[in-house]
Amino acid sequence: MPTAYIPPTPGSAPLAASQPAAIYNPLTAPTPQCVDNLRYLQDLTIPDGSQVTPGSRLDKQWLVENNGTCNWDHAYRLRLIAGPDLGTPVEQALYPARSGTQVVIRILFTAPTEARTYRSAWQAHDPQGVPFGDPIFIEIMVSP
Repeated sequence: MPTAYIPPTPGSAPLAASQPAAIYNPLTAPTPQCVDNLRYLQDLTIPDGSQVTPGSRLDKQWLVENNGTCNWDHAYRLRLIAGPDLGTPVEQALYPARSGTQVVIRILFTAPTEARTYRSAWQAHDPQGVPFGDPIFIEIMVSP
């Protein structure tokens, strides 16, 4: 809150024009920016290279850590950055997490019907759409 003006009293010297009084206003103090980060820790389900049957439902789960200083809320997203979508929306809500906590990210995929290897890569994005952190992926081998 700004300091109220107090008129000079007899015997006090006014400040010179070249010496303005400093007023600290906590409402205008700069707010430090937080930093977004996501660290991949491990696959919890469907290890890389897993063989799956064509058209099967896949419940992929990753353990990750919010090792940045920002808390993830409803505005944070997980987006497909490479490979096929494997039957799931290309943008999903990122699980809300406070800074310094571990969370499980879960996506339900559907295996394609054509036999071959597939890799679908995903990355977290902040509310402004800027990607951050380690990408996560699922890699499967569809067998006939």
